[in-house]
Amino acid sequence: MFQIRIHGRGGQGVVSASELLSVAAFSEGKYSQSFPSFGSERMGAPVQAFARISDSSITIREPVMEPDMLIIQDPTLFNAIDVFDGAKTDGYLLINSSRTPAELGIEDMTSQYPKNHVMTLPATELALKYIKQPKPNTVLLGAFAALSHMINLPALEDAIRGKFPKKIAEPNIAATTAGYNHILKQLEQAQGS
Repeated sequence: MFQIRIHGRGGQGVVSASELLSVAAFSEGKYSQSFPSFGSERMGAPVQAFARISDSSITIREPVMEPDMLIIQDPTLFNAIDVFDGAKTDGYLLINSSRTPAELGIEDMTSQYPKNHVMTLPATELALKYIKQPKPNTVLLGAFAALSHMINLPALEDAIRGKFPKKIAEPNIAATTAGYNHILKQLEQAQGS
């Protein structure tokens, strides 16, 4: 079972990201689960959502305490809460930022991860380019697909089309593809060096 914990702030699409992951995995014949965890339900408040993807039935129904993948939609959370709580350092970390882990002040933690398991990308900037809103969730879902290989891009595209009307879905699919390609490029550059 592959467990994902997504951290962000209210209004960034954290819950939608978890749901889309779950739907995409299910459409590929996998078992999946998605649910949110709210503190105070207001714009800008810290929010987390959880997803699980498995080849067999999922029987647990509790929050993801030891994620295989952390997705950080808002890097200001590093100073607000312990997003690394319970994280497996042999897992993966995706961060919405154009800054490096050292510039974010998290290099001590991220240096424990295997090479090419920690990726940053300017998801908000890409979201603004493609969907004209600062909602990095679909960009990060594309990045998730490229980094984890747990779901394929066409399944994400179908999940997005199933959730949103065409006018909203198509720009989000473009954003998802941009996130996917951004991570693939980083991985190719890392292999070449």
